[in-house]
Amino acid sequence: MDVLSEVLKAVALEGAVFYNAKYSAPWAFRSPASRLIAPYFGSRTGHVIMYHLVTDGHAWAELEGGPRIHLTPGDIVIFPHGDPHLMGNGRPAIAIDNGLEIDSILSQGLRLSEMGGGGAVTKFVCGYMMCDPQVSRMLLAGLPRVFTINIRNDPSGAWLENTIRFSVDNAGSSTAGGEAVLAKLSEALFIETLRRYMDLLPPAQRGWLAGARDAEVGKALSLLHQQPAEPWTIGFLAKQVGVSRAVLAERFRHFLGEPPITYLTRWRLQLAGRLLTTTSQSVAEIAPQVGYDSEAAFNRAFKRMFQVPPARFRRESKSVVETREVTAKAA
Repeated sequence: MDVLSEVLKAVALEGAVFYNAKYSAPWAFRSPASRLIAPYFGSRTGHVIMYHLVTDGHAWAELEGGPRIHLTPGDIVIFPHGDPHLMGNGRPAIAIDNGLEIDSILSQGLRLSEMGGGGAVTKFVCGYMMCDPQVSRMLLAGLPRVFTINIRNDPSGAWLENTIRFSVDNAGSSTAGGEAVLAKLSEALFIETLRRYMDLLPPAQRGWLAGARDAEVGKALSLLHQQPAEPWTIGFLAKQVGVSRAVLAERFRHFLGEPPITYLTRWRLQLAGRLLTTTSQSVAEIAPQVGYDSEAAFNRAFKRMFQVPPARFRRESKSVVETREVTAKAA
């Protein structure tokens, strides 16, 4: 059972490649926090994950104030939590602030952008992934602020890189459906990178991704994500997994730090948060979809987790979105 696929279905990934670059050293740019540029990508309520794929040459990337990561051809560097970061090669006099250039960057589409000091050449493409901020929280919690994986030494990753390079290089020819193809390739690239990262986790690693990789815990997670409204008990879940209650409880705590039913409760309420912000369904309609027999019980559980009742959560979320959109337009 593929729990990662089950979670990614709920996360509702939506990706795109938006920048195609050929820079000569020295060069550098600063990317702002993704929440500040999310409205430019059409994200009303979603969380934006940024990534850069180096296809030729070398570069470096770093979080603001963090250690420098050296990148080689085939490396993809991902910022899952949308942290501000820098990327470059060499030591330019100044780093270009992409937060101030976002309008011109997006308006040029995937036309090749060239700049720099005339030294060694680096080619790379930039993309983003939008995902639901509520239901992606568990997945993102298992990821560091930045990580890099080389996809070129794996057949599926190499195929993805070559296909993206070809599609980006031919973006100007405007073949029908080209943008949709690139969007799907971007999503596939992120999933492939996540899969590789998960496979490379050390045996002693704990957390959501490590738990999803474990046979028993992964099967339990998959069942909970497939059927969140099922009236699960630890006994029934253990029976479906094929282990004892004690074994499942111990392994679940080892990887995730909490019992399965506590995890399920948080997942149900995060799903409810997404429904409240993305649909017009009433609270009474949402409650049974996430495993609650009564609206009153759902209201109590939701308020314990989010500190506000569902109706207020919906109103406040809408207000935050409207404020972000006004700010983006003003900028």
